[in-house]
Amino acid sequence: MNIPTLVTIIIPTYNRESKIGDAIESAINQTYPNKQIIVIDDGSKDNTAELVKNKYPSVEYFYKENGGQASARNLGLSKSNGEMIASLDSDDIWYPEFLQKCIDKLTTDNLDFVFANWDQDKKVGDSWDFLVNDPYLKKYKDNRKGDWVNLDYADLRELYIQACPSPSSSVVLRKSSIVSGWAENINIGDDWYLYLEMILNKQPKAAYSLERLWRKRIDDINIFDGRHWHEVLEHLYIADLSLKMDKFNHLLTKKELLIMQKRYMESLVELSKHHLLRNHNISNSIKLLKKSFSVSVPYTLKTIPKIYIEAIEREINRKMKKDKAQKKIL
Repeated sequence: MNIPTLVTIIIPTYNRESKIGDAIESAINQTYPNKQIIVIDDGSKDNTAELVKNKYPSVEYFYKENGGQASARNLGLSKSNGEMIASLDSDDIWYPEFLQKCIDKLTTDNLDFVFANWDQDKKVGDSWDFLVNDPYLKKYKDNRKGDWVNLDYADLRELYIQACPSPSSSVVLRKSSIVSGWAENINIGDDWYLYLEMILNKQPKAAYSLERLWRKRIDDINIFDGRHWHEVLEHLYIADLSLKMDKFNHLLTKKELLIMQKRYMESLVELSKHHLLRNHNISNSIKLLKKSFSVSVPYTLKTIPKIYIEAIEREINRKMKKDKAQKKIL
């Protein structure tokens, strides 16, 4: 009798007493039978500890001082016994067949990791299919077999240099494929760092499913979805991207580095625009432009009018829509 491969499920949490029960139950209720569930409490000040210990005795619970989601995931990794690793955010929910379908694909095709599409909640209105129209994934759909799209090493390298279409809750990966774990000095994209480090140091293969196998919930304390766009720019596309370029510089081709540098400069210019037009902070705006100029003067000069013109057009369209709405009321 073959025993299914053990999967360790790491659930990092911080002050999610009202939601973590749903996440834990979605992990417990997976149709896949062989799993180790670990909750890492990253310094919660609510009743998370009592809830987990009293209601879910089969779940392994560990408390640590607050150090961020990456440090919580890494502690969970150090406690893991599974050959496969899955990290479920404590505000998300897996549908019952998430693990079974991911493990089946991963093992059948001998892949390093897989990720699954999801229902993305909105602050207002119904949830929506996230990956179906992802612009970075469109070119790979010719590789589709049923619900799955296979990605070879070249595909992965090209894709993850530009974007990260696989948030933590969507992924199942081999423990042996992880290089060093989640980056604890990264503000937002610690998972992006983990995948990119794996891709640049090894030659992994992966796949993703267009079937929606989980649900991403949002609130005001989400690391990504709970932030304003200017905060995402500042943390993910400027500070985090700068760290990744420094760390992986020797592993990147000139073309790959240029792609990252352009994204970095565009983000600096866009944040500069935000400080100038929204906050009326000329000093901060100039500092950000200087950083962009230090990378490339020609590209920065090309980017400035493009971003400012787009901002002006958006503002004009916003005002026109507002005026039309007011006229309808009248």
